[in-house]
Amino acid sequence: MHIKIDDLSSPNVIALLQEHLDDMYATSPAESVHALDLNALKQNDITFFSAWRGDSLLGCIAIKHHNTTYAEIKSMRTAKQARGQGVASRLLQHVIELAMAKHYQVLSLETGTQDYFQAARNLYTKFGFKECGPFADYQADPNSTFMTLPLKAVA
Repeated sequence: MHIKIDDLSSPNVIALLQEHLDDMYATSPAESVHALDLNALKQNDITFFSAWRGDSLLGCIAIKHHNTTYAEIKSMRTAKQARGQGVASRLLQHVIELAMAKHYQVLSLETGTQDYFQAARNLYTKFGFKECGPFADYQADPNSTFMTLPLKAVA
């Protein structure tokens, strides 16, 4: 698996992100969807990664810089044909290592409360994320689970 910084121009990446947005709106009330669209993911405070095996897109993840001490995970998605192959774990580990190398102290995320998001919550818990209150501009929402991971910077 090759994980790279992505410029969001590949039709495969664009299609995966649209599938992600479609699922978020099908699963959660519109006011509770915090997934970013293509233009939002191109902002300077976001680094977007895609994972590939040859020409096959396996998944994606983004990290949003909030300030010098914390960042947020955004747009994590595994392609349907790559599920159950450890793609999400590899992407998550990649972003955690990046956040540590950048000396962030905290890495946070928002995901849904519905059963659809249970696998994601389990994965985040496996990596040490704990539930927390809303952060950044988020507000308390019965459809949102907020999670955070304290980081120790690598020397």
